[in-house]
Amino acid sequence: MPARLTEGIVRRRGDCSGDGKSTLIKCLMGMVEPSAGTVTLETDDVEKINLIGKSPQEIVELGIALVPEGRRLFPRLTVEENLMLGAHRQMARQDIEANLAFSFEAFPVLAERRRQLAGSMSGGEQQMLALARALMSEPRILLVDEPSVGLAPILVSRMIAKIKELKEQRNPTVLTAKQNFNQAIKIADRGYIIVHGEIAFAADSATKLAENDMVKQYYLGA
Repeated sequence: MPARLTEGIVRRRGDCSGDGKSTLIKCLMGMVEPSAGTVTLETDDVEKINLIGKSPQEIVELGIALVPEGRRLFPRLTVEENLMLGAHRQMARQDIEANLAFSFEAFPVLAERRRQLAGSMSGGEQQMLALARALMSEPRILLVDEPSVGLAPILVSRMIAKIKELKEQRNPTVLTAKQNFNQAIKIADRGYIIVHGEIAFAADSATKLAENDMVKQYYLGA
């Protein structure tokens, strides 16, 4: 059974910038402390762990990694140096070479440009690097916040397909926060619609999500 986050309904006062997708992701990573609710990590080999109050470093050590919105790379470091920073998790350090090889196999362009400064790469290449950097920590749960921001439509499709491929290859639990419903549904096993910080609708399949009247009205133009 893969690791999963349960009871993750959280709220933070003053969250008025949107519907709360990125705030939810930050709460899961310990970057923002919620003012109400709980965040619990459940796996098949340990008891439920309360994540509230834990630091981002502690949460990463538990096997949760983040691909942040806007990529948040170190632009003056090389591709390989950025990847190595992703391997900071204790459990992943012994497999650095194998994980580096996997990253280069998954994203060949990164192997070709391993000595290039991250800040000099295109937006699509930087998004690949941000995703590969998170994979270097061997995450059991991968959080991906708006992976399509700033990318051309064809690159968005490729990135979504790559996330699906990586999920099948390494079997992490993947939680993706996306505004684009049509893209998100291509890789979702289940879905949640967040409106003003509240989960307005939840579905245990992509089909049920697409058939919801609210989804049709606000996302599909029906």
